[in-house]
Amino acid sequence: MEKPYVLHMITPEKNISPFDANMAFDAGWQSVVPYTNVTMEEIQALVQDSIFSRSPSALKRTGIFLGGRDTHVAMDMLEETKKHMVPPFEVPVFADPSGAFTTAAGMVAKTEKALKEKFNIEFKNMKIAILGGTGPVGVASAVISSKAGNAVTLIGRNAEKTEKVVTICNERYGSKSVVAGVDSDKESILKNIDIVFNTGAAGIQLMSDELVASSSDLKICADVNAVPPAGIAGVDAMDDVVEMKNSDSKAYAIGALAIGNVKYKSQHDCLKLMYSSDKPVYLHFEHAFEFAQKDA
Repeated sequence: MEKPYVLHMITPEKNISPFDANMAFDAGWQSVVPYTNVTMEEIQALVQDSIFSRSPSALKRTGIFLGGRDTHVAMDMLEETKKHMVPPFEVPVFADPSGAFTTAAGMVAKTEKALKEKFNIEFKNMKIAILGGTGPVGVASAVISSKAGNAVTLIGRNAEKTEKVVTICNERYGSKSVVAGVDSDKESILKNIDIVFNTGAAGIQLMSDELVASSSDLKICADVNAVPPAGIAGVDAMDDVVEMKNSDSKAYAIGALAIGNVKYKSQHDCLKLMYSSDKPVYLHFEHAFEFAQKDA
């Protein structure tokens, strides 16, 4: 009898995400085991109990998923899991806190494709603003966009917090062109921007009709918010590269459901790769983006 495919889902939060659990089953994992309120100090024991309970040949059917709500904690946990593998006792690991990594990957990949199809422009040398940018989706999309060769302004409400997040993006994750902006300067920042990503909290509009109309170079607005009102005025959750009626520059809108379709596919692909790869993999937002580019 073959051993089942077992995915150990670890989170520092009170609960694992039902979305992630369903995705894991849909991707072929047969058993999902939740571990909640996990601290960094507990990672070693969980990892080594996972790897030493099966033979090296059966470890291909074992994996670790890292959730939660914090980009940096998830990435810390990913590094911590690596430290406690003992080859050939090694299992694949995938970090995707609150689905933020795959959501960011889907949003950036849809934007990259839209730029090429609608403007015949490559996704580089663009001026990009990220609204509500200090959260996990904002951070991941900032790093992906910067590494692609774009100038990124990450906009937050609190200047000190935003500067701290930008420093982490540039120094920890290897992006070099992310700078900080604050909401009070939003009008001047958005005036000459090419692309706007809204990654702010659901139900809050961060870019008004007036700001859309006054952005003379605007090409793409992508909004991950599916809860009314739209995070960016003129972007509907159903929009899949639709010309915006309130944009004088004839920008195109990409809504949450269009982004979500690519997010779903890239998360599915990452979860499937965990047990189909010939060697253990350690996946995060950059790997999700590679899949999203194929799925967009």
